Amino acid sequence: MENQILWLNRKDVESLLDMKEALEVVEEAFRQHGLKKVQMPPKLYLYFKKHNGDLRTMPAYLEEQDITGVKIVNVHPDNPKKGLPTVMALVILNSTETGAPIAVMDGTYLTNMRTGAAGGVAVKYLARKNAKTVGFVGTGNQAVTQLLGIKEVIDIEEIKATSTQEKHTLAFKKEIEKIISCDIVPKKSVKEVCDCDIIVTTTPSREPIVMNEWISDGTHINAIGADAPGKEELDPKILKRARGVVDDIPQASHSGEVNVPLSKKLISEKDICCEIGEVVAGKKKGRMKDSDITVFDSTGLAIQDVATADMVYRKALEANMGIKLQQF
Repeated sequence: MENQILWLNRKDVESLLDMKEALEVVEEAFRQHGLKKVQMPPKLYLYFKKHNGDLRTMPAYLEEQDITGVKIVNVHPDNPKKGLPTVMALVILNSTETGAPIAVMDGTYLTNMRTGAAGGVAVKYLARKNAKTVGFVGTGNQAVTQLLGIKEVIDIEEIKATSTQEKHTLAFKKEIEKIISCDIVPKKSVKEVCDCDIIVTTTPSREPIVMNEWISDGTHINAIGADAPGKEELDPKILKRARGVVDDIPQASHSGEVNVPLSKKLISEKDICCEIGEVVAGKKKGRMKDSDITVFDSTGLAIQDVATADMVYRKALEANMGIKLQQF
C-alpha cells in the first residue's frame, strides 16, 4: 500500500547488501547512463564553512527500470574526532506512478558500498588484464570498500597502503587481513605506494598528493576522494598523460578530480576521454593498450544510490524486514 513507507536501518541494509550484488547493479546503472536512459541532474550542495562540512541532495530516475529516488548526504571531515562517520546519508525511494515515498533507508553503508562497487567496475573495464598489485593512498572506510569492489574483479597479489598517520595504515592492514589473503605492506610515503598496477586515492585533499613523475605507464588510478569543488588528489600533469574517464561529465567538471585543473585551464574538456557508462555500454573505449595510463574520476552518482537502494528494498520485502510506517 502506498500510504506505507518501509523504514530500513543500517543493520537492515548491511544484512541485505553485499559487494557482488552492489557491483552488478552499479554496473547496470552505469550502462543505462551510457545509453542516455536516466534522468540525473548534478548533485546540489549546501556549504557549512564554519563547520567544515556540506550537505548534498542527489535525485535520479532510471527510466528502463522505472525506479526513482533521492539521497541526502553530508561530508564532514572532522566528524571522526567526534565519534561520527565523515559521511552519513539517507535514501528515499518513491513510486514513479504516484510520487509517494515507498521506502526510507540508512544510506551511510550503502554509499560506501556503491562507491566501492564503482571502483570495481572501473578496474574491470580500465585496468590492465594482468593487474595484480593495488596501492591505497588513504586508509579510511572508503579504502576498505574499494578493496571489496576490486577484489571481485581481479586476483590481488600485493597491497601497499599509506595514510597521514602510521596508526591508521596499520589499522587498515589489520582490518583487510580479515578480508583478503595476500601481501599487505604499509608504506610511509605516497610515492612508495605509487609503484602498483592500480592506485586508489580516497583522501579529502585540496592539493595534489600523487605526482606525475611517480606514475608509470600502464597504471590505472581510481581517484575517489575529490567529490566537491576545490578538492584534488592528482597532479594535473597525470590527467594530461592519461585517458581520463569520469562518471558524469557535468558533475565531475564542478566537483570531481578534474574540477580544479579545468577551472585553472590546466586541462580542457577535450582531455576527458569519456564517461564510464559509455565504456560499459560499449560506445567508447577506455583503455586502448597496456601502456596507457587510465584514471577513473568518481564523484558518486545518484543512479548508483537509487539502483542499489531499490535492490535492498526488494530484498527487504522478500525477507519481510524493516518497519512499516504510516504516511497518512
